[in-house]
Amino acid sequence: MSKKTQLVVANRTLAVSNLDKVLWPKAGFTKGEMIHYYIQIAPVLLPHLKDRPLTMKRYPNGVDAEFFYEKNCPTHRPNWVKTARVWSEGNNRDMHYCLAQDLPTLVWAANLADIELHTSLSRKKNVTKPTMMVFDLDPGAPADIVQCCQVGLWLREILETMKLRSFAKTSGSKGLQLYVPLNTSVTYDQTKALSHALAEFLEREHPKLVVSKMAKALRTGKIFVDWSQNDEHKTTICVYSLRAKDEPTASTPVTWEEVEETVKKKKAKQLVFHCEQTLKRVEKIGDLFAEVETLKQKLPKKWEL
Repeated sequence: MSKKTQLVVANRTLAVSNLDKVLWPKAGFTKGEMIHYYIQIAPVLLPHLKDRPLTMKRYPNGVDAEFFYEKNCPTHRPNWVKTARVWSEGNNRDMHYCLAQDLPTLVWAANLADIELHTSLSRKKNVTKPTMMVFDLDPGAPADIVQCCQVGLWLREILETMKLRSFAKTSGSKGLQLYVPLNTSVTYDQTKALSHALAEFLEREHPKLVVSKMAKALRTGKIFVDWSQNDEHKTTICVYSLRAKDEPTASTPVTWEEVEETVKKKKAKQLVFHCEQTLKRVEKIGDLFAEVETLKQKLPKKWEL
């Protein structure tokens, strides 16, 4: 039988259940601790969730058990949970995604064991227009985040020649992700074309380390530069989201100095952040990803690689 209790969050009373249920068995990390993390990280997390259609990745029985993605916001949601209507070509119908606009909604989602928060690169007002371009650097064993950092530095350098600033964060899993804030009029066709070209360029320049094709058989010991995330129908793990790994790690912003140091020292573990470490970093240095939501940059009209 589920153990239910009442939680008052920002003047809303929420029914939460099974707070002592262990969701990360190897770490002994409970649902209550997960909700507590999301409440603490909310001041920097919510601006990155606001107005972005949310795909929930739910683990009702913990990270070692079955999970499911939930795109349509549950019909049993409270009436104050906002939604965004998005046409789905694959389903040939409108989908109604949850919007995590405030702390009560975030806590409500966490109570549903929505461990991972996967968001659109667009905002609800115009889901066909991305506000950013993203590169997911995914290592194929025995490569790890150290090699991801090297590829990330190469990519940053190329972007700088295009007068584009980029921001790095850990995926919270194995890899590194680069975000290029745009916040100007741009289409997915444009961001996908440029990101694909950049991935192929890196593969040509560094064929021993970089691969741009999706086939997993090609990834052994290499870094897959996943450009395909730049798509209207795809989502990426939101910054500060927890991940369903052995430990409750979080997708955490890092400085370029930290990326460089990781390459220099070849220490992959220094870019693995338990959620408690992520909270301490935010308390100390604030939100390194804040500009991703506000910085306006234009893609070059013409580019050659």
